[in-house]
Amino acid sequence: MTAPASAAGEHYVIATDTTFAPFEFQDAQGNLVGIDMDLMREIAKDQGFTVDIKPLGFDAALQAVQANQAAGVIAGMSITDERRKVFDFSDPYFESGVQMAVLKTNDDIKSYADLRGKRVAVKNGTEGAQFAASIKDKYGFDIVSFADSSSMFDEVRTGNSVAVFEDYPVLNYGIQQGNGFKTVTPKESGSSYGFAVNKGQNAEFLAKFNAGLKNLKSSGRYDQIIETYLGKGATENDNSFLGLLKSTFPILMAGLKMTIILTVVSIAIALVLGIIFGLLRVSRSIWLRAIGTTFVDIFRGTPLLVQAFFIYFGIPAALGFQMTAMTAGIITLSLNAGAYMTEIVRGGIQSVDKGQMEAARSLGIGYLPTMRKVILPQAIRTMIPSYINQFVITLKDTSILSVIGIAELTQTGRLIIARNFQSFNMWLIIGIIYFIVIMALTKLSDRLEKRLVK
Repeated sequence: MTAPASAAGEHYVIATDTTFAPFEFQDAQGNLVGIDMDLMREIAKDQGFTVDIKPLGFDAALQAVQANQAAGVIAGMSITDERRKVFDFSDPYFESGVQMAVLKTNDDIKSYADLRGKRVAVKNGTEGAQFAASIKDKYGFDIVSFADSSSMFDEVRTGNSVAVFEDYPVLNYGIQQGNGFKTVTPKESGSSYGFAVNKGQNAEFLAKFNAGLKNLKSSGRYDQIIETYLGKGATENDNSFLGLLKSTFPILMAGLKMTIILTVVSIAIALVLGIIFGLLRVSRSIWLRAIGTTFVDIFRGTPLLVQAFFIYFGIPAALGFQMTAMTAGIITLSLNAGAYMTEIVRGGIQSVDKGQMEAARSLGIGYLPTMRKVILPQAIRTMIPSYINQFVITLKDTSILSVIGIAELTQTGRLIIARNFQSFNMWLIIGIIYFIVIMALTKLSDRLEKRLVK
């Protein structure tokens, strides 16, 4: 069906979850697919607009819409009265429900009554979490919450919890993939899923979605999409260690590339910041020292996760502009690593004998030239090991940026696990990749340090 002329050419940023198969997940080629993804793309095609879909994680996706970093969110999101206070919803596009599942090997848990005194795992913000909370007092069990589905399932695999409450299509898809679970309760009636936009905004976009959804249902395309992901043919193939390594290697290398880019760019900026604020920290001026100290205290005294959320969601929302996840990630890592580099630079400068400064000043050399030509060259030698160590720390810290949708190595692993539920083998592969990269950096540091000492 041809879209209205006014709709043609519009472009929207869409936020979504990262690990909610079969609604959104990455396929073996690294493409973001699923019921939600196919529906959104087909509706966009039907209505004549284009979309840029950002996988952020469920909680971050909601924040992105509220901060106007995205025009809307589609993430298997249940339509509730509470959420209607914050978002405007489309017509329902999927009727959901909740089921409880346990490991296939568990023959003790057969009903809600068997949960008394035990723990169950749920995913934040889901219908399963709400249902579990509504019956936990009646049946006497405790709830532990996770940010993604794969972590929730792993919680039960470890034996720390005995069951999960999850939307039935997610459970069915995972069971088809061989995740080792089974359902033990009938499906509870649940809410409907809907596409959402910020309250009072993007009404035209919402109307396009509803019109496109209606067209897909009448044409039969909607049923084809559902069958693709919930039919019996939706299964994975070789999930062995070598099979996974072979099939996921290109995607993992793309994630590693992003990790290295983030690390190199951020640590280079952090070094500049470290030198600037490090010099302020050893300045003779109390005001300059105060500026350097404040910078260090702020970014060493707050968690990196909080900094990432504040820079990506908080600042744009407060100042009314948009910022890419990549930009926010680099700023976050640079400022955080810069605070630690400041202390490295300060320690390196103070490790140089004070007589060096006094000798240079007695020869009539100014303070700044002395720092640049006499003190810093000597300080750098003592700073190299700490600098490489900070490089390694920053490389590992890139994994935190998955919360704002950057597909670095760790996030890439999560996306793969969301598709195949092979958490042990995938985390082993990712751990080996990190180990190889970090060991290479360590050896480089040792060689560089030995060369400078000569």
